[in-house]
Amino acid sequence: MGLFPPATRRTQGQPPAPLADRMRPRTLDEFVGQDHLIAPGMPLRVMLEQDELTSVVLWGPPGSGKTTLARIIAGMTASEFVPFSAVLWGIKEIKQVMLTAERARSYGRRTVLFIDEIHRFNKAQQDAFLPHVEKGNIILIGATTENPSFEVIAPLLSRTKVYVLHPLTAEQLLTLLRRALADRERGLAALNVTILEELLREIAVRANGDARVAYNTLEAAALGTRPQDGRRILSREVLEQVMQRRVLLYDKAGEEHYNLISALHKSVRNSDPDAALYWLGRMLEAGEDPLYIARRLVRMASEDIGLADPQALTVAMNAMQAAHFVGMPEGNLALAEAAVYLALAPKSNALYEGYGKVTEDVQRTLAEPVPLHLRNPVTPVMREVGYGRGYEYAHDYPEKISSMPCLPESLRNRRYYLPTEEGFEQRLRERLAGLLKLWGKK
Repeated sequence: MGLFPPATRRTQGQPPAPLADRMRPRTLDEFVGQDHLIAPGMPLRVMLEQDELTSVVLWGPPGSGKTTLARIIAGMTASEFVPFSAVLWGIKEIKQVMLTAERARSYGRRTVLFIDEIHRFNKAQQDAFLPHVEKGNIILIGATTENPSFEVIAPLLSRTKVYVLHPLTAEQLLTLLRRALADRERGLAALNVTILEELLREIAVRANGDARVAYNTLEAAALGTRPQDGRRILSREVLEQVMQRRVLLYDKAGEEHYNLISALHKSVRNSDPDAALYWLGRMLEAGEDPLYIARRLVRMASEDIGLADPQALTVAMNAMQAAHFVGMPEGNLALAEAAVYLALAPKSNALYEGYGKVTEDVQRTLAEPVPLHLRNPVTPVMREVGYGRGYEYAHDYPEKISSMPCLPESLRNRRYYLPTEEGFEQRLRERLAGLLKLWGKK
C-alpha cells in the first residue's frame, strides 16, 4: 500500500480535495521548476532514477514543491516509505519506527523516512534519529521552510545533503495554472472556466512564488463565479475579492525576518532611500513589530552615520516615539521618514570602529587601575593616598584643555576615534587635529 493515495478519485460522500492537492505532479516530468535539482542529468534526479537516494533536507519557501517532490520519491523508490509528523508523534513513536526500520534492514529492505516541517522537531526528537541515520537503518528526507543551519541539529545536518528549492517564477506558475484549466480529470476544465490572460498572470505574480496560493486563488475565483450559459467567466471584481490583500512571506521568528532587516540596514548604509523605503514597507506590511524596526533604525543611526550627522540619532529616536504614540498604521510614516533621512545622511562608521577597538583592548589588555589623578578624593584618606593629585582642571587653561593624560599608562598613545571627512565629522576632525597639536600628539 502506498504512502500517498491517488488524489484523482473521490470517495463517495466526501468533498473533493483542494485543487492544489489534486494537481500535484505525479512524476518528475510533470514537476515544474527546480531545474537545478531535477532536470535530466542533475545529481538529485540521477539518484532518484537509480534508486540510490541518500539522506537529504529539502529547504525552500512554501509552495515550492518540497512535499510534492517527496511524494514523487515515494512513488519511485523500492524502499519502505514512512511519513512522520512533528505535531502528532513523539519520542515513543520515533523509537517504534526506528525499531521497525532496523528489522527491515536485516531483511535487506531500506526505509525512507519523510519528515515534513522538520524544523518543528525539537532537539531530543532529532537526536533520536541520529544513530539510525549513522547506521544506515533509515534514509532521512526532511522538508523545511526554515534555514536548516539554525533548525536542524549539527550532527544530523552533517549527515545529510541540503538541497535548496527556489520560489517558482511567474512563468512557471502560469504553466501550472494553465494546466489546471485544461485538465478535466483533476483540474477545472469540467467547470468551463474562462479567464483573461492578464488576470491569470496577475494571480501568478501575486502568488509570490507559491504554487499552493496560486491554485487556491484560481479555484476560489472559479467556484465563486456563477455559471452563465454553461461557462464561468472570471472577472476582475471576483478575483480582487478572492485575493483581497497579498500575503507576504514572513516569519518574525524565522530566517526571512533577519533577511529583511539585513536588507533594510544595508540599503540605509548604501544611501539608497528607495530600497530602504521598500524593505521597510515589506516588513511593516507583513506584520513586523514597528518598535523592533524603530530600534534597528536607532542602531543604524549610531553605527553607520554617527557624528557625520548627529541629528540622525535624534530623528530615529523621534520616529520611535512617534510610532509608539500614534500607533499603526499611521506611525508607519514616521518610520519611513526616519529610514529615508538615515539613507540620505552622510555616512561614517568611525564611532563603530572606534568602539570595536575599545572592546578588543578591554578583552586583551591588563585592566589597569584608574590613574590616581583622575580619581575623585571624596574623603581625607583618599586625598592622603594620592587620589586627585596632579589633576588639571581644564577650565583653568586658555584652550580649555590641559596636557594631562587620561588613558591608562599602557594605552597612553592609543587612538580610537578617527573622524572622517563626511558631514559634520569634518568639523570634528579639524577640532581633533587642533587638540592633538596642543597635546603634542600625531
